[in-house]
Amino acid sequence: MNSFPAIAIGGPPHSGKSVLTYLLTQALRVHQVEHYVLRACPDGEGDWSQEAPPATVQLLRYKGQFSIAFVDRVCRDLAHRHLPLLVDVGGKPTGEQERIFDFCTHAVLIARDDAELAAWRALAARHGLAVVAELTSTRTGQDEIVATTPVLRGQVANLERHTATPGIAVAALAERLREVLTYDDAELRQRHLSHAPTELAFDLDQLAGWLHLPLIKNRWQPAHLPAAVGYLPAAPISLHGRAPQWLYAALALQVVPHSVFLFDARLGWIEPAALACAASPHIPHISCQVEQADDSTFLDLRLAEAYLDYTEFEGATLPPLPADGGVILSGKLPNWLLVGAALAYRRHPWLAIFQPQFSNEEAIVVYSQVKTHVLGTTTRLLHKLLS
Repeated sequence: MNSFPAIAIGGPPHSGKSVLTYLLTQALRVHQVEHYVLRACPDGEGDWSQEAPPATVQLLRYKGQFSIAFVDRVCRDLAHRHLPLLVDVGGKPTGEQERIFDFCTHAVLIARDDAELAAWRALAARHGLAVVAELTSTRTGQDEIVATTPVLRGQVANLERHTATPGIAVAALAERLREVLTYDDAELRQRHLSHAPTELAFDLDQLAGWLHLPLIKNRWQPAHLPAAVGYLPAAPISLHGRAPQWLYAALALQVVPHSVFLFDARLGWIEPAALACAASPHIPHISCQVEQADDSTFLDLRLAEAYLDYTEFEGATLPPLPADGGVILSGKLPNWLLVGAALAYRRHPWLAIFQPQFSNEEAIVVYSQVKTHVLGTTTRLLHKLLS
């Protein structure tokens, strides 16, 4: 049995599960509680859906369908988790999809009224989950706490995407989750780093500390990239910790041709996907949209399957792009796939990553061999590339 807790955030559709999950993970990060949010429903949403401009979210949002393969992958990764998890589950689980709850240990339930809560309370009981909290959600009013033991009960208000802020109910729930999720931070980090496959292993929170970055939300900024890549030796490295994907890509590109390993909360230590370019590209469950600009090519990698299987990407290929121009990569992808794509285009003059949280119209330069595009600066996208 896996020793790390996995807390299902459950409730009917449009009850505010995803927004609540986002507020909780932000609160836990402030308190440096090591955890990972597993999106166990095929909607393609993550932190970006709360942080990016609303127009960008509407453009990028993906609504997929549950499948047996999807459920199998979620259950496999839950069984082999490497960190405590918050599990954002779907709002209408079928009998087959309910298998996901068998791999969880606790539940936080949220619904619009007591009748809906009762249905989810019964589901939690069927799967032997310890219920941490039961909350009703409302678009108006104020947060309320009506009971704290044995289960936290109350009302949480205004769980609206982009505008939600944590009130007393979210704060109380985050504190309760700290009790369930907290492991000794140094011990947990050391446990992961001690199993790193290379002699040199970097925790990115520690790297930020060595560079004297402030301990705030969005700690890493593009301007920090030159100092970060300058810190790395020319040697194989392993990278651990929560950080923007553009930072991971920049650090991986810095150590080429040496190998790089990434810590994935689902998979443990893995290498980025080994991707090549081919005239007839094939990359499983991904569609490639290519747009040409004056000095660069925009490549948008869009998910056709919300939950990707790392083992399926052996031998996958990307489209070849004009060798004399830069490359701008975009896509809601796991680190191991986005970094793999960045490495595939490392011979281009420069490479940038579009991340919707940062800007609606700019991409961050993560690698450059030319003076026109400096590492850590941004380059503007044409409006048509985002349409």
